[in-house]
Amino acid sequence: MSISVTFNSAHRILLASEFFMARRPVLDREQHLVAHELIFCSDDQSPAAAGDTEDHPASASVIGDVYQHGMGRVIGDLNGILCIDPTALMSGIFEFLQPDKVILELADVPAATPELQARLAELVEKGFRFALVHHDDPAITTALLPLVEGVRIDVDGKDTDELARLCAAYRPHGKQLLAEKVETHEQFRTCYSLGFDYFQGYYFTKPVYETGRKLAPSQLAITALMGLLTTDADNSVIEEHIKRHVSLGLNLLRLVNSPAISIHRIDSLRQALMVLGRNQLQRWLQILLYSGSEGHCSTLMPLLALATTRGRLMELIAQKIKPGNRGIADTAFTVGIMSLMDTLFSMPMEKILEQIPVVDEVGDALLRREGEFGRILRLAESTEWHSKTDMQLLQSIKDMRLSHNDLYLLQLAAFEWSDQITRSMH
Repeated sequence: MSISVTFNSAHRILLASEFFMARRPVLDREQHLVAHELIFCSDDQSPAAAGDTEDHPASASVIGDVYQHGMGRVIGDLNGILCIDPTALMSGIFEFLQPDKVILELADVPAATPELQARLAELVEKGFRFALVHHDDPAITTALLPLVEGVRIDVDGKDTDELARLCAAYRPHGKQLLAEKVETHEQFRTCYSLGFDYFQGYYFTKPVYETGRKLAPSQLAITALMGLLTTDADNSVIEEHIKRHVSLGLNLLRLVNSPAISIHRIDSLRQALMVLGRNQLQRWLQILLYSGSEGHCSTLMPLLALATTRGRLMELIAQKIKPGNRGIADTAFTVGIMSLMDTLFSMPMEKILEQIPVVDEVGDALLRREGEFGRILRLAESTEWHSKTDMQLLQSIKDMRLSHNDLYLLQLAAFEWSDQITRSMH
């Protein structure tokens, strides 16, 4: 069964395969977002089919669907990292793949046969880039290592000594090393000190609370403006507040002129207020909080990308399950954007909600993941890191009466929108 969706860009997408995905961020040593690792969950890959492999390689048919109908929306200007198996390697998918936009990770390799090595060498000659998923078979490693640029190492459950041994084994061959499933700041520091080049995981979303931490002046200006909107202050008062904070006005104008927001040029704050309306202005102020921090821009960009993706996906899910209710969709967006503010501000969420008042339903979702918005938030969070053995995620999709394709098409729209916003703020 196929479904279709129409995006603002007027592209119509028709899919024959049933799947959804996770777009996992990959950061470099300077904490720049440099790539997205793409993980797929399809109907023909049940949790039981994955065996002991949590991230089952994508099938050739799923990769074909993604490349023909949405890879640009999935990865934006960055590289995509795809995990494939020998079957996909020997297939015809390389006829339409772009060598400069994708890195292919080889997994589930039972043996480095002459045919597989010849195929790999042929594709490398054509400009394709490969990485090897670490395993303990020295025969496979010895045969394939000269043909790949890097190695992906799952750091989960490995101590420092084991990781150091693996780095020492691969470093003399000049291979770039990607640490996978880096979920804590301690894991990141360990992998960084060992010389890993890239880091995949959500360690950068984990809040580090600082005693006595207060909002930066730029953030206070934004939250004060949000308060004026909440109390229905006159437009002249709102405009005067923005004018007193020059950087806030400039950032707001830059943001509202991004393709994701307006196709018409907006040249003044008064015009922005008239065109956007108060509800939309509140939304862009929430986004601006992620650019108003005194932290390093390179660290904030991955967090901004994740927050805007999460907010937009929650909004689209709410629209899908509650069609015609704009208020619920707007609230869902707010919950998604605010769900990472404890990390942004290095403050407990309870303290943040004392400075940014919200309705009870939003507070319940942010503090305890409860209520309708908490349910949508849990689903959005789960899609970011999902494994095919996550039965709670699969049940949530079913409970919301979403198909795999429904969710994937909403993800495409969220990725595209978030990438436009992130580029405009960078």
